[in-house]
Amino acid sequence: MPNGTSTGLLRGRYRLLELIGQGGMGAVYKATDEFLGRNVAIKIFLANATEAADVRRQEDEVNILASLSHHSLVTLLDAAVDRSIPAMPRIYLVMELVEGADLQRKLVRGPLPVRQIAQLAYDLAEGLEYIHSRGVVHRDVKPANVLLVDYNGDESRTRAKLTDFGIALLAESERFTADGAATGSAHYMSPEQASGDPVGPASDVYALGLVLLECFTGEVAFPGSAVPSALARLLNDPTIPATVPAAWAGLIGAMTARDPRDRPLVHDLVLALRQLIIGASGRHRAGAPVLLPATQPTTRPSARPGAPEAADEEGRMTAVRRYDLLDTPPDGTFDRITAMAARIFGVPIALVSVVDYDRIWFKSRHGLTIEQIDRDAGLCASAILHDEPWVVTDARIDPRALANPLVAGEMGVQFYAGVPLTSRDGHNLGTLCLIDYEPREFTAAELATLEDLAAVVMSELELRLDSRQALLDRRALHG
Repeated sequence: MPNGTSTGLLRGRYRLLELIGQGGMGAVYKATDEFLGRNVAIKIFLANATEAADVRRQEDEVNILASLSHHSLVTLLDAAVDRSIPAMPRIYLVMELVEGADLQRKLVRGPLPVRQIAQLAYDLAEGLEYIHSRGVVHRDVKPANVLLVDYNGDESRTRAKLTDFGIALLAESERFTADGAATGSAHYMSPEQASGDPVGPASDVYALGLVLLECFTGEVAFPGSAVPSALARLLNDPTIPATVPAAWAGLIGAMTARDPRDRPLVHDLVLALRQLIIGASGRHRAGAPVLLPATQPTTRPSARPGAPEAADEEGRMTAVRRYDLLDTPPDGTFDRITAMAARIFGVPIALVSVVDYDRIWFKSRHGLTIEQIDRDAGLCASAILHDEPWVVTDARIDPRALANPLVAGEMGVQFYAGVPLTSRDGHNLGTLCLIDYEPREFTAAELATLEDLAAVVMSELELRLDSRQALLDRRALHG
């Protein structure tokens, strides 16, 4: 155990108890925070006298890391420099002590269930989205740095927490390592890391892709010693076996593209993983949309857990009911708008959709005979999560849509453009959307036209709502 201060405490506060992990950059100890009376984990980086002159800059950077706070990250509580040996100052990080196995140990027992992969992937992608938005790149995403926490004690929902920011890099800063040196774990580093090139958020996306592939196969994608493993990915893409579900195979293939510019942005990755969580729920047949009976009730006690929702789903559903759109007969006004949209844009399907708790009701449907589909299958459920138009020009390569059963299944949707139908009080009721079976470009002028048509739909809805309210007011006035 490393020497502490003369009082036996690290910086007069943290008492080291036992070694719980050791790597090339330092060691992790279980410790007690004597000030707050709680156990913590402390990573102490290996002392290096040549870094002493630069320790102030490094301390500033780890302080920024310690400011990060997100449910998918192991919380960094403190960061400082131990100068008990003046010639060899040591940076250390104080972290929450997470009781639970890491993903590497769990994978020793073999591949994981698809639902669990979807859940941990979503947690990790959210964590990466958070740190990337703050200019931090992890650079060492690997199973050993993923801690699994079972808060319920029944494995119904294991949360994943990303830990060990030991070689995290502030995206705009210099490296901790010598110029040109590769950093990260050889089995999971990106091609740009392996070649010693500058790295950015796309490197974390690549590493996460390899981690997810290992969750499906139980095997490291690029095995072997460090140098051959690192060099292999400069020449080859990882092998994705046929046992990996098609939607997952497409997403992992995009995440592990050798050119970082071809990888999905982490924000789009989060959206895609939302759909994969739904698809992994086991409630529906994989690969095809599930059609609900036309007599499906319009009210539900609550939305299904895990389904993508607006921030205020109950408020949104109150707005949907206020406009009285669900389970209503065909409407000539809206049918003319969807027919017009289909002609203008030359698409086979145009819809006025309304997103219910667990279905999508088609108030108007040009090119479809069905009245509704399950919410899990609908692209409109993703579109209403945004306050701007949602356009997928080629669903075969867009990570936001790869997981959708309308895309991966028999229907084979390749193009989607949806404009949210937004109420006066800011709730997205559904969309005016276009669907095609072929990918297509969508110009700014076309988007503006679709937005104008959506505005016509909303104007009609608002006019009808005002008319109903005026009628109610008159009846109340006259008793």
